[in-house]
Amino acid sequence: MNRIQRWATARRTAGRSGWRGTDALFRGAVGGLGLVGVGVVTHHVDLVLIGAPLLLGTIAALAVPTGPAPTPKLDRLPATVESGDRTKAAITVTAGPGVEFLAIRLPSPDRSAIGPVHLLPGSATTIRAALRWNAWGEGVDLRPDHLAASRDALLINGPVVGTESRRTVLPPVTPLIPGPLPPRASGLVGAHRARRPGDGVELRAVRPFQAGDRLRRIDWRVTLRAGAATGEPLALPHVRERHAEVDADLVLVLDSLVDVGAELGDWSTAAPGVAVRPGGSLDTAVRYAASLAAGYLRQGDRVGLIDLGRPQLSVPPGVGHRQLVRLRHQLVACCRTAGWSSRPVLLPRQVPRGAVVVFLSPFLDDATVTAATTTARRHLVIAVDTLPAPLVADPDAPWGDAVRLIIAGEHRARRDALRANGVAVVDTADAVASVLRRVRS
Repeated sequence: MNRIQRWATARRTAGRSGWRGTDALFRGAVGGLGLVGVGVVTHHVDLVLIGAPLLLGTIAALAVPTGPAPTPKLDRLPATVESGDRTKAAITVTAGPGVEFLAIRLPSPDRSAIGPVHLLPGSATTIRAALRWNAWGEGVDLRPDHLAASRDALLINGPVVGTESRRTVLPPVTPLIPGPLPPRASGLVGAHRARRPGDGVELRAVRPFQAGDRLRRIDWRVTLRAGAATGEPLALPHVRERHAEVDADLVLVLDSLVDVGAELGDWSTAAPGVAVRPGGSLDTAVRYAASLAAGYLRQGDRVGLIDLGRPQLSVPPGVGHRQLVRLRHQLVACCRTAGWSSRPVLLPRQVPRGAVVVFLSPFLDDATVTAATTTARRHLVIAVDTLPAPLVADPDAPWGDAVRLIIAGEHRARRDALRANGVAVVDTADAVASVLRRVRS
């Protein structure tokens, strides 16, 4: 009687905690009870000997209380990480004494998905999973889906979809040597020398004192030498005149309208499981933009960002490390909504006066070329071509090679049109500095 009561109590507890019976429970209970009943009625001892251990084993397994359903709890991880970082996430599991094994989904360092399913003993309390963020972007990197089983797998709980742990992986920054930007006269502060006088550091000239000059600018040595040369004891004082230091603006224009790779056959399909195609035009553009922003912000310039597809995601020019972090976060946000617009949008008021504009685009449509050439009428524009090269024709299409030749020819024509309208065209972010040095000289 006590055994039957424990069995009923275990069943009620399992029902409250989400446990349910499996086919093994049905076979053990019904099969064992049926064999014993048939053996007793037909007086076959062999049937009783076969069914009794099966029935008793099922009852003994159910006598152990399963307890509440195990719920994995994740340790707190940073919301923002760098590309290439790695860490170990601790998952705490509290399981009852009746849990025999636990199947849980854990991430793998060599895979970008949420990982395969691992089979662990029910006594495991702390599980450590290795995490490594190989690609930049935003997504789910840890989701502990789990399933628990009781003794002999007679009762199971799950499968339960775990809580998603989302992370923002910032685009990597490649060190590069920035070039000299043309200064923009916007005040008496900045990192570049202006032609007009001001309160900078670099000496511009030494001249006679004029009304309005500050007394602390008087160069007494030059004044005394001038007096000794003219023989006048009270010569006109001379002052040191210095160059003003002004700002320089760099505006990065990201083409988020298309994201293509080298394989022409994949242009009509989205990359499976990721928002940005690895090694594609948008991936290259984002990496170039992050590296350019880091290089020019490091030397004290102002850097901004414009999204051709979504102008509302643009970032006005700013300085400092905080601006770099903001730009890298915004690059991830731009890629999240990539391809939503059908034409580029670049308003004149988005580009400050005198700024250098860098277009990061594969230049696969005439509208982007028109936007770049129109901007070149008012600003210095540099076009960074992010189209993967060489293009690979679709082997399954009968006209695959002809399509590749047409696309390559149109792309060369657009590059020539950019050069004809005064836009410098380069293939890498490192070449931007050489263009700026050539313009400065």
